[in-house]
Amino acid sequence: MKSNSMTGKNLLDKIRKDFIGLETEYTLATGDKTRRIYLDSTATTLMMKAARDVMESLYHHYANTHSQLHFSAKIATNEYHWAHDRILSFVGGDPDRYTCFFTGSGTTAGMNRVARILRKVQPDKDTSIISIMEHHSNDLPHRKQMKNIIHIPVDRKNGQFGCICMETLEKVLKKNNGQVNYVAMTGVSNVTGIENPIYDAAEITHKYGALMLVDGAQLVAHQLVKMVNPKNENRNIDILIFSGHKTYVPGSPGVVIARKDLLSQIEPEEVGGGMVEMVFTDNYLVKSNFPDREEAGTPNIPGAIGLAAAIDILDKIGMEFIQEEEDNLVNTTLQKMMEIPDIIIYGEPDTTICKRTASISFNMNGLDHGMTAAVLNDYFNIAVRNECFCAHPYVKEMVFDEPVKINNAKEMKEFRELFHLKKGMVRASFGIYSTHEDVDALISALIDISKRKEFYSNLYHVNSNGDYNHNHFTFDHIKEFSAESLINNLIQQEI
Repeated sequence: MKSNSMTGKNLLDKIRKDFIGLETEYTLATGDKTRRIYLDSTATTLMMKAARDVMESLYHHYANTHSQLHFSAKIATNEYHWAHDRILSFVGGDPDRYTCFFTGSGTTAGMNRVARILRKVQPDKDTSIISIMEHHSNDLPHRKQMKNIIHIPVDRKNGQFGCICMETLEKVLKKNNGQVNYVAMTGVSNVTGIENPIYDAAEITHKYGALMLVDGAQLVAHQLVKMVNPKNENRNIDILIFSGHKTYVPGSPGVVIARKDLLSQIEPEEVGGGMVEMVFTDNYLVKSNFPDREEAGTPNIPGAIGLAAAIDILDKIGMEFIQEEEDNLVNTTLQKMMEIPDIIIYGEPDTTICKRTASISFNMNGLDHGMTAAVLNDYFNIAVRNECFCAHPYVKEMVFDEPVKINNAKEMKEFRELFHLKKGMVRASFGIYSTHEDVDALISALIDISKRKEFYSNLYHVNSNGDYNHNHFTFDHIKEFSAESLINNLIQQEI
């Protein structure tokens, strides 16, 4: 019997054409109306329509969880459980050893919570190791909770910024043996798209009795991730945290995958309805089962189920195939960008030396990153991001080619003056909906900007916020979309 199921390229081709917002059009500074080219997926991805359809179907049965009494509650409770199980299996988490639970605001909420948990679980270990390339979400929570923070540099092969230096990581772990609580490391940089050898790092980390925490915000939607290595447990990941909105479901929660034995050592960090067995006037009894004990209150049920639906589809396509497709797109983009003389690419561009995925950050000689981004938007309808991407130490080190340390107020004033002139980058980033046609459009635009720098420079001024505004063209965002206007139109419609 012939199977009707779709996998690999056929399914990817079907899904990638059906993302909400791909056909959105805007009027440019030239007066032309064109389709938006969305190259800002590292900030947040577009909505997978299939996942949204699942969520919309759920709303017809919507009810709160934690009940098997009425029909709708049964559906909500069981589908919410399915969401946990599906995501856990996607990352190869053994359900006997790991749990999956949802958090409020992407990776940030999960990282803050885990930092508090690990401080309490191992109070005698007051040091955390993080890398210089971390997003603030995988930096500031550890600074707040741990006494000592050690930043690990990146490899500098051929003078280029590569992945985290494993040799330095081991030296630091050895020097601080017995004091390190955990190593927190991004799987993929949100700035350069450079991949870190997280399993090698886990093996080194476990060798010295520390835990391995992975920021998977830029990893899970692009790479195959496995929590457990059946041949070598030292290469296991202890905790993985990622964001639903970076995994093709805006409005979905963050996700924590964690070892149960770590969580069960202390009372849950968040308390409330749903995570207790019994409550008395002078005491309460916390549930022992996961993930219920970690999820207080009414969860984001549609968001969690929508995210699990997207995860299920990615799994059916095949993460190895997705990775191969994105690797090809990134390599093509890098090669074409390097042919433009004015373009500066940050991070090791040779992917045979240092693997990349999803993101490329760059600058154009003679133009501020803000102007480059503004021109790409206003004249070519290409959506990119600029500045420091919530990774200030990493970006500053690459821009200034040395670590930035401020010792006093005078140095801070001088740095701010210098940084105002040289403060960031432009980032183009991709999702499974990104195409080679999108890349061609970006390259064509950059070539044009490179040839006509003076022309474009004369069309812009810098406002009080440091943003580049066009001298004549303005974008009426209210005309394009206004929640208030939509509400007014809805209530004025005849019933």
